[in-house]
Amino acid sequence: MNIKSLLLGSAAALLAVSGARAADAVVVAEPEPAEYVKICDVYGAGYFYIPGTETCLRIGGYVRYDAGFGDVGSLDGARANDRLNGKEQDTWRKQGRFALKTWTGQETEYGTLKTYTETRFNFGNGGGGQVTGNSSSLNFAWIQLGGLRVGKDESAYDTFIGYAGNVIQDTLVPYGEFDTNLISYTFDAGNGFSAIVSLEQGSGNYNTFVKDGAGNWVPGIVNNTIDSYVPNVIVGAKYTQGWGGITGVVAYNPSWEEWAGKVRLDVNATDQISLFIMGGYGTDDNAARTFYKPWGGNWAVWGGGTYKFNEKTSFNLQASYDEQENLGIAANIAHQLVPGFTVTAEVDYVNEGKRGDSDYLGSWTGASDKSSVGGLLRFQRDF
Repeated sequence: MNIKSLLLGSAAALLAVSGARAADAVVVAEPEPAEYVKICDVYGAGYFYIPGTETCLRIGGYVRYDAGFGDVGSLDGARANDRLNGKEQDTWRKQGRFALKTWTGQETEYGTLKTYTETRFNFGNGGGGQVTGNSSSLNFAWIQLGGLRVGKDESAYDTFIGYAGNVIQDTLVPYGEFDTNLISYTFDAGNGFSAIVSLEQGSGNYNTFVKDGAGNWVPGIVNNTIDSYVPNVIVGAKYTQGWGGITGVVAYNPSWEEWAGKVRLDVNATDQISLFIMGGYGTDDNAARTFYKPWGGNWAVWGGGTYKFNEKTSFNLQASYDEQENLGIAANIAHQLVPGFTVTAEVDYVNEGKRGDSDYLGSWTGASDKSSVGGLLRFQRDF
């Protein structure tokens, strides 16, 4: 073997080893495919598929700031003591709120499977029956499959027939309570006719008058939650068309053996004007005010409407009155500054009727005067 052969063999071996090491150094694993969020437009804007599932999710809510002034009570004011002389005086009632909402939807062999939740976080300075400091509440948490709904909701006695007017203070004369656990079923014929049956638990209580064993009216507490395995029962029917609609609901409260009902007519008079009138009637054989008849006396009526100046500005009015001569009037102007941001200025008036009658206990609003005036300025950003 000559020197030339030896050098060539050594060089070849060195290149082979170097090539092997270089190959080992540049081996890189294949990248995993990226999984992007996919838009789901089946249920409307804002939904997207939860990665790895067939469930569509939407997240939203609103941020709100209220500034209230005027008389104390179910209206808008707050009271405070002057720091220097101790004199009681009026002050602003402020409240901030953040509401978080979620919606889900998924198609199944039994129909659309939906959920809805809404949680509210509040901060206020108190007064007028409003929150003091921090508070939170779970307002909605229900599951719906087809027409079947179960969970925490507002009573079908109010949601199916519709809330009163497009005003902030729509319960100056109350038309029903809201929070309840329920099991309900809604039938939609698809031609404008729908019907509902709801079994509900109720919630809360009233300081009012009840009948004792001798049949006399005495001060007492009406507990609105069922006291046995028998639920509150609500049935309703609705017919809607382009001109408006007509709706009726009836509720039976087995705990107090009382029933109540409401009928409502909505009319779209023009493209700018929409009107409504709603009447309620309920029994008070054993309790003056109950979950489904919170107004005074046997009957009450609510009416009002909305006038749209343009796409951004509207005027809203509501008047309400019951058998015990309680009168409530609310009016506001709502203006959308930019999409999703609305400012509403409202004025409210209450004249309490027959205070201290045997049917109820004293001032039902908690206002400081029989005739009360207050106002609200609301800023709300929806997203």
